[in-house]
Amino acid sequence: MKIVRIFAHRVDLPLKEGSYKWSGGKSVQVFDSTVVGVETDQGLCGYGEVCPLGPAYLPAYATGVRAGLLELAPHLIGWDPLELGKLNQQMDLCLKGHPYVKSAIDMACWDLLGKASGLPVCCLLGGRYGENITLYRAISQQPPDEMAENVLQYRDQGYTRFQLKVGGDPDEDIDRIHAARSVLRPQDKLVADANTGWTQHEAMRVVRAVRKLDVYIEQPCATYRECLSVRRHTDLPFVLDENIDGLEMLQQAYADGAMDVVNLKISKLGGLTKTRQLRDLCVSLGIAMTLEDSWGGDITTAAIAHLAHSTPEALRFTSTDFNSYGTVCNASGAPQRANGYMQASTLPGLGVEPNWEVLGERMVDCGE
Repeated sequence: MKIVRIFAHRVDLPLKEGSYKWSGGKSVQVFDSTVVGVETDQGLCGYGEVCPLGPAYLPAYATGVRAGLLELAPHLIGWDPLELGKLNQQMDLCLKGHPYVKSAIDMACWDLLGKASGLPVCCLLGGRYGENITLYRAISQQPPDEMAENVLQYRDQGYTRFQLKVGGDPDEDIDRIHAARSVLRPQDKLVADANTGWTQHEAMRVVRAVRKLDVYIEQPCATYRECLSVRRHTDLPFVLDENIDGLEMLQQAYADGAMDVVNLKISKLGGLTKTRQLRDLCVSLGIAMTLEDSWGGDITTAAIAHLAHSTPEALRFTSTDFNSYGTVCNASGAPQRANGYMQASTLPGLGVEPNWEVLGERMVDCGE
């Protein structure tokens, strides 16, 4: 099997709540997502998606996806999309860095591998563990009472895990954490996610002020060194996200005892192939994981579901269903949330088909 064409469409993903706000006053109203197709000489086409969380979250931005694809795609024509190790090596040779650009191509090739073998991607990633995937709900940054009210609203919809967007004024963040925890049941899990927004001294104040609460602290500061220092001054369970951008950083963080949970984002790491490498190492080391991506629509949600469903349940901390946040469906067949849970498709590949009626113009079209 050979790749004969790689193409990409832009699609806007407006939010049901109007905007999504997190640390440092950052916010997005409409996400700019890219849907990628990889066509083969045997008539099969696989699909992937990548959607950066705006330009100020990670070193990734939406128009950069399409620019990178224009550079990278010509070097992949004629390659076998089912030889995923070789394909990823070729992408790394032809384009240094920019893992988010490669992510949707790799995802589309996993979709092709599933279609060619007649198996769902979760089976190819290691097997299907359990019946359901437990989801978290991200709570956009607002005043404390409003965030607590949103937590209640989503708890009533079946969610049991909540990611509270903090990383603002530390005094208000302390109030946010207290308010949210006060409306939850003992079995519900609360994560205070600062998204790198606190300085070290601010993070120290917050963890001391909430030390008696049942709450996880996620990525309090921008640098690994700062996060490690905060970690060593609190016994609250600790999550690392933005700093863990590859295998070497994961090994370093494990050696330092820097976290209890790690957040693995597909596009941050360069696709399902490389995310699986980190996932499998975490399984071997006994590190719990949040398995997700930066953002996305139905295709991204499908990929998250397959990655999560192929992960042993004891180490599957949580995942998310991005397609429930938006107003646009960019593919049919994606998992749909049911009472705080979702399931990966049992169809071959990712189990999705793009909704061509909502996709924008073709921004990349490279073929023989």
